[in-house]
Amino acid sequence: MKYFSLIALFISINGFAQKTKSPIDSFWTTLQQHCGKAYEGTIVSGATPDFSNKKLTMHVKACAENSIRIPFNVGDNRSRTWVLTRSKNNITLKHDHRHEDGSEDKVTQYGGTSTNQGFEHMQIFPADIQTQKTIPAAASNVWWITINDSSFTYNLRRIGSDRLFTVSFNLKQPIEAPLAPWGWKD
Repeated sequence: MKYFSLIALFISINGFAQKTKSPIDSFWTTLQQHCGKAYEGTIVSGATPDFSNKKLTMHVKACAENSIRIPFNVGDNRSRTWVLTRSKNNITLKHDHRHEDGSEDKVTQYGGTSTNQGFEHMQIFPADIQTQKTIPAAASNVWWITINDSSFTYNLRRIGSDRLFTVSFNLKQPIEAPLAPWGWKD
């Protein structure tokens, strides 16, 4: 009887451990809940002239088990897509920049990979080697994304400088999906 109690305890503890989500799992699940939806955003800090007085939209357009593609439109400019790719232990953020004809911009595919499990509502992406080679000044960039029930924020800080950019999207008010980003077939 003693052994059966011990086995039952082990099974219940093991079952509990398997039900606990990692911060990456929680973050990913929360983000996937927005697949197919679009939202309008506002600049919180770091507005640049090309973003001023333009409608900012994000569209959680393409979701797969281990990748999420989020076009970020600035007015009529549909050149930007945030690409999140998930592995078991981290998430990679890349910036896919395209021209109107769909061809890649010369500055594209930069970003970084989380170095740990992060937080369930925030993942942090320090610049990777590819970013350092593509944009030497961005070698000290750190991006982070936050998500909760009411907002999604995309953030950039260039360490050692005053550069800070934050755009926040209201997840409580979905909007009509924008046109597909440049280079997408649908």
